[in-house]
Amino acid sequence: MPRQIFQLRISLSGVRPTVWRRVLVPGGYTLDRVHRVVQHAMGWRDCRLHSFEIDGVQYGEPDPDGELAVQDELDVRLDAVLGKGSRFHYIYDFGDWWEHDLLVEDVFVADADERYPTCLDGERAGPPEGVGGPQGYLLVLTALAHADHPEHSAMREWVAPGFDPAAFDAGRVATLLRHFC
Repeated sequence: MPRQIFQLRISLSGVRPTVWRRVLVPGGYTLDRVHRVVQHAMGWRDCRLHSFEIDGVQYGEPDPDGELAVQDELDVRLDAVLGKGSRFHYIYDFGDWWEHDLLVEDVFVADADERYPTCLDGERAGPPEGVGGPQGYLLVLTALAHADHPEHSAMREWVAPGFDPAAFDAGRVATLLRHFC
């Protein structure tokens, strides 16, 4: 059977203007690999907890203490739980609560000349880690946009040098995906 490729649109919920990515991922990827794709596509550093929700079922890294009831993401392939038109959610950082809405836009046969996963498109930089979720990011964006804002200098120093919330480079993300996923 030919290898299936899933075209996913990843959108960060609660952030305006929208931060989104369009990626191509092999359908045979387990959810732990999809997690790595989302991390690199959005610019996260994978230093916080995460989970997926698909049809009301939670998937993630099993909790050794058994306090979080999640199915093991290593045991679930993308093509076993989703199809074209399916929507699912990915939560990153249970403190800041970054919710990502994922849509399977298309499913097609892999191109033998293409390397997967890859990033086709997207808009805007992902928020910095530890910014306080969508509300905290809004405050950072407001401070950065107005030189006379009382927090402008502090926020400029806090974010990474050269951080531009409007910037996005699909080619750079595609390279990261090929190397790390």
